[in-house]
Amino acid sequence: MNTKIMKIDGRSLELADKIIKSGGVVGMPTETVYGLGANAFDTGAVEKIFRIKGRPNDNPLIVHIHKDYDISTLVSDVPDYAAALQKAFLPGPLTMVYKSRGVVSKSVSCGLDTLAIRIPSHEGAQKFLKYVNLPIAAPSANISKHVSPTSAEHVFNDLNGKIELILDGGKCTGGIESTVLDCTGEIPVVLRSGLITREMIARTVGECGEYVYKDGARALSPGMKYKHYSPNCRTVMFANSEAGKAIELYSKERANGVRAYILCDDATAVKTAVEDIINLGKTETEIAENLYSALREGEEKAELIIAIAPEKQDGVMVGVMNRLSKACS
Repeated sequence: MNTKIMKIDGRSLELADKIIKSGGVVGMPTETVYGLGANAFDTGAVEKIFRIKGRPNDNPLIVHIHKDYDISTLVSDVPDYAAALQKAFLPGPLTMVYKSRGVVSKSVSCGLDTLAIRIPSHEGAQKFLKYVNLPIAAPSANISKHVSPTSAEHVFNDLNGKIELILDGGKCTGGIESTVLDCTGEIPVVLRSGLITREMIARTVGECGEYVYKDGARALSPGMKYKHYSPNCRTVMFANSEAGKAIELYSKERANGVRAYILCDDATAVKTAVEDIINLGKTETEIAENLYSALREGEEKAELIIAIAPEKQDGVMVGVMNRLSKACS
């Protein structure tokens, strides 16, 4: 199979629609990362996603819809706080988990009675979703456990020959996956941290909990249970307060002929004064946007990535640290 990368226009949307409605899968952009999309009503198509990615079949998927899609056809209950959050943050990088009506393929939710729904703000994603006018199940468009893709080229590098089409919507500006929020209880509960923070949600609806995953429990959301976001080279991470130890390791490995690189934010890079740096940026927004492209840059350059965690750990950095710690686990 020849994998095409096409800019989003009438020709590519027509091809994407044909592929989706014939049971195929398409690489699609969102504002966070690129997704691997299939018709959520079609079990055979959804199962292709799992096979192509090598994804465990107990790791649920997120359904993407356009902003005018009638969500009530897919879920049975939308609490008042969820309606308030929809108004405040959607379209945007927030996935909301509801009680499912059971109309999409059971493979989407891996047997759970819930359904995770997202309305991406990316213009190209909205054009695609509007064109096909179907709920599209889509995890990140990469090989399972590898670094998530934030460009069409990243998708191509992982899935060339495995899918027919990648819709090219440019570089993702969000950079890490959406926040996943359980909206089935009395208050919203964060299942996976992202760009919409727990504090932002609490300010909007009064309170917000946070789920703590325990080993052996069933995954309620993507990104919980398995190793994720990992580059194809050795990795290790140090706390910001242990930057000295990270530099010692870097110097030792370099002296032994190992291509070691320090991965850190701009403030830490200035302090370390090390030559071989992969710089994540200055602000939390920049760091989130650059994280996955930096990890992919690292696996091309380095035999060993030595990550130094940013000093800031709250807000958006909760989501960044979730991804970085999994990448270096």
